[in-house]
Amino acid sequence: MANHPSSSVKPTAAFVGASWAALVLGIVSFAVGLWNAEMAKSEKGFFAAVIVLGLFAAVSLQKSVRDRAEGLPVSALYLGLSWSVVALAVLMLVVGLWNSGMVLSEKGFYGLAFAMTLFAAVAVQKNVRDAMQDRMPAYPTPYPIAG
Repeated sequence: MANHPSSSVKPTAAFVGASWAALVLGIVSFAVGLWNAEMAKSEKGFFAAVIVLGLFAAVSLQKSVRDRAEGLPVSALYLGLSWSVVALAVLMLVVGLWNSGMVLSEKGFYGLAFAMTLFAAVAVQKNVRDAMQDRMPAYPTPYPIAG
């Protein structure tokens, strides 16, 4: 029963679509901003790596928190690492933007695109998991059904 909480509700198509749209818009905006930016390739690579790190860490954190909430085992070490890496990605972005030669409006653009993308990735991961749980039987059989 731990895998199928009664509070799990299939997300609406509108929420799923909005989540995917926000994720794609955030990633594309960040990438187009980097492509057109007047900065060294190494700096562009740094910001690209930061958003990839942040996305992976945010999804991992969301999964870990939800697993724990549903009674699935998650080690304290992994949960702590997930929180730490999300914080590290945010810190790296802030330090990178602080030390960049960009104007304040550009820094704000990257900060907002980063935050929107991480939030959207968490929402997309939640929607995927909710949809998967909605398709699973309430009481799965311990043996595969021949058919």
